[in-house]
Amino acid sequence: MMTSVTIVGAGLGGLVLARVLHIHGIPATIYEAESSAEARTQGGQLDIHEHDGQAALAAAGLVEEFRAIIHEGGQATRVLDRHGGVLFEEPDNGAGGRPEVLRGDLRRILLDALPPDTIRWGKKLSSVSAFGDGRHELTFADGSVTISGLLVGADGAWSKVRPLLSKAEPEYIGTSFVETYLYDADERHLAAAEAVGGGTMAASAPGQAIFAHREAGNILHAYTALNRPAGWFTAIDFSDAAAATARIAAEFEGWAPALTALITKSEAAPVLRMLHTLPTRHRWSRVPGATLLGDAAHLAPPAGEGANLAMLDGAELGAAIAAHPDVIEAAIAAYEATMFPRSESAAADAHQILAVLLGDRAPFSLIDFFTGARAEPEKRRASPTQATSGTNP
Repeated sequence: MMTSVTIVGAGLGGLVLARVLHIHGIPATIYEAESSAEARTQGGQLDIHEHDGQAALAAAGLVEEFRAIIHEGGQATRVLDRHGGVLFEEPDNGAGGRPEVLRGDLRRILLDALPPDTIRWGKKLSSVSAFGDGRHELTFADGSVTISGLLVGADGAWSKVRPLLSKAEPEYIGTSFVETYLYDADERHLAAAEAVGGGTMAASAPGQAIFAHREAGNILHAYTALNRPAGWFTAIDFSDAAAATARIAAEFEGWAPALTALITKSEAAPVLRMLHTLPTRHRWSRVPGATLLGDAAHLAPPAGEGANLAMLDGAELGAAIAAHPDVIEAAIAAYEATMFPRSESAAADAHQILAVLLGDRAPFSLIDFFTGARAEPEKRRASPTQATSGTNP
């Protein structure tokens, strides 16, 4: 039997991997920079797809737990023009194959399914170096050191493990999101709540969009999207919430007040999410004793697939290790052979989705997407109105 698997990062992909390994009796330790599971809010709502996210949760033995946290009605979709007119609407009929859950709830059921000593909290990775024989030395910010057997980088966009395998670095793609929240929406922000509807709403125009989804607890979680150079955003002082809000809202002059209220009435300080990606065809040569999953391996524009793919990566890597516990290089090679083409295809689709949302024909390109998706259900695996689902803090 192989030695313990070392996982860096307690995001959804790393947790699914640890859970699948646990089911198969293979020990794993996760090193996580955050101080505890409650250290920060875990982001908004995710649509979990049948072919990847739900398949991963089935491999993790957590189907019933997943069903218990589904946000009913969350699959409803609507597209508005900048004046608030409804251009497209699709109700949640319960048959969309992409039920929505809060990222924090999903993380909780995964954490609850692991032995309590699986995660080492407060372990921020500082550096990694080869130790020989496929092992690696990990040094943490607190000065502690450990030696890995199999090392899995599940540590997101700015992975500290990735440089072992690849020279690629995330690059800004010219689009940023600004995240806002409205609470007690039906009582305190009725016009915005009616504009969003019961699920997800997108209002777009060339180079800009406002989109939001309704979350449990009567919350509207919104994102403003703008195509602007990095310097345009870095010139805004986001530590001054009022000034930053006013600057972003000014870009939407003439839009319906019910839509701009998702910016101006935010009850949380606006948070900048600059979009970075790895190359669409990001791959690496086999490195003994190490691999990557999720955003560490294939960071792409958010299009509703990021969390789903990370979980599927974790499930498939866990299954490959279980199938080849004594020939770990064969397990990693099998995993990467499947993951590389899948992630390339998903990344290409994600770039196309962003173009649909913000391109020259927006919002009509969005209407074309959805009307075409009715005839071609495969298109609904990723959705422009779910573009924020995988956006990580």
